[in-house]
Amino acid sequence: MKTYDVIIVGSGHNALITAAYLTRAGRSVLVLEKNDRPGGFLQTEELTLPGFKHDVYAAAHPLFLTGPAYADLGDALEARGLCYVNTDLPTGVSMEDGQTAVLARSFEDLVAEAEKLSPGDGAVLTHMFESLNPYVNDVFTLFNLDLSRPQAASILTRLLHEKEDPGYSAFAASLFSTARNVVSSFQSPVLQAMLAPWVTHLGRTPDEAGSGIWVPLTMMALMGGGMPIPKGGSEMLAKALKQLVQDQGGVIRTQTHVQRIIVKNKRAVGVRTADGEEFRAEHAVVASTTPDQLYLSLLAETDVSPPLRMQAKQYRYGRGCVQIHLALSEPPRWSDARFAQVGQPHLTDGLNGCTLAIAQGIADLLPAKPTFTVDCSTNLDPTRAPAGKAIMRIQVLEVPCRPRGDAAGQIDIGDGTWTPDLTERFTERVLAIVSKHIPNIPSAIIGHAVVTPNTIAQYNPNAGPGDPYGGAHDLSQSYLFRPLPGQPSHQTAIPNLYMLGAATWPGHGINGGSGYIVAQQLLSL
Repeated sequence: MKTYDVIIVGSGHNALITAAYLTRAGRSVLVLEKNDRPGGFLQTEELTLPGFKHDVYAAAHPLFLTGPAYADLGDALEARGLCYVNTDLPTGVSMEDGQTAVLARSFEDLVAEAEKLSPGDGAVLTHMFESLNPYVNDVFTLFNLDLSRPQAASILTRLLHEKEDPGYSAFAASLFSTARNVVSSFQSPVLQAMLAPWVTHLGRTPDEAGSGIWVPLTMMALMGGGMPIPKGGSEMLAKALKQLVQDQGGVIRTQTHVQRIIVKNKRAVGVRTADGEEFRAEHAVVASTTPDQLYLSLLAETDVSPPLRMQAKQYRYGRGCVQIHLALSEPPRWSDARFAQVGQPHLTDGLNGCTLAIAQGIADLLPAKPTFTVDCSTNLDPTRAPAGKAIMRIQVLEVPCRPRGDAAGQIDIGDGTWTPDLTERFTERVLAIVSKHIPNIPSAIIGHAVVTPNTIAQYNPNAGPGDPYGGAHDLSQSYLFRPLPGQPSHQTAIPNLYMLGAATWPGHGINGGSGYIVAQQLLSL
């Protein structure tokens, strides 16, 4: 039996970040991955036509670029081929009636855009930022801390209570507000429609309690990080991390499915694969997984307390995602020329239309008129397509993993499986909406491929039935309740067994947060 200091189950970017830190410190590390290559949702493929490189799942990495993992490892990753290209216009909105707006990284430019949309909204925006400023450094510090640890607890106390004043702070109250409440301060429906839908990219909805604080936080994150993408494709981050881990002595094995984490004397001592191989872990095991997989499958029933197993059984997944990848004969022709440089704008008919579509998704209906983002990575990275050609990704969130009906009454959903026919009919609906915003769609389309909730579920078990965010992010399953109320941290009920990934704080997306947090905990032992 081969022995390593640390064994990591799964190889999403957070797992690879932990491995990079540990191997840099001289620890022996084994990473085991069930798929044919590491990286999780970092995957770039010629999905449509030869020479068109599409990011199959995750695309932009703004939170990673501004986080501590990139600050520590960035030079080493760049030496191994990682190169980010960015834009000063991270997002925007195109309305069905032809109105547009952009969110600039420059605060002055953003205020000017708000004023242009509706006089007075610039002042409202300024007030929003000024109100959050006393708290913002503490808030962003928490993204790099285990919320159950003393350092985080002191910050949380400071955030929730005003100095020497009784009761709770204004920030504490904002944690329970909705995105709709927050943007209702703006007079411009265009500005409202540009800002509120971004909470769906955080696993929340605009009318959901707890979504409000994420409106200004997302704005600040986008202004700080932009909308960076790796030149050559999102998978370049995974490739660079893989090479770094291996250069530092780490071992990465793909097509190796871990079936069991072995526990003896209440400590994780190794893993067993589906092929019967066993590997020993001298110090720790790290699982890039969800709590239901960990406590109901990877660990034996006798290793888990009944209350924790019950909580794991009750772990909930959110709704699914459809991503439509297009190969284009030419770049998209926006009516607003600025959109040639916008990272990921939303296409919508307004905040009410967005929330109506979400409500339909919540009811397990295909939305009649979904709000979604589009991105054209060839605007920033022309190497992704043949000369003069372009690629585009349409990301439709909040769709049912298994629809039971169609809100428009036009599509036969059958038994709810995302069959080729169902997928094509829904794609036609989405493209019809796109055509109202981009005149050369669909005429410029020369190839397309669609990722459905079924695709996501089959590729990554952390997505459950097709939730790309690894579990619902409502208040009862967020912050100190994530991944489970009985495990409000990355350290599991077994002292030397750790969790990381989307099911743990700070959640999903390419942010590197949980990988950094677990690495620091292991290095401190």
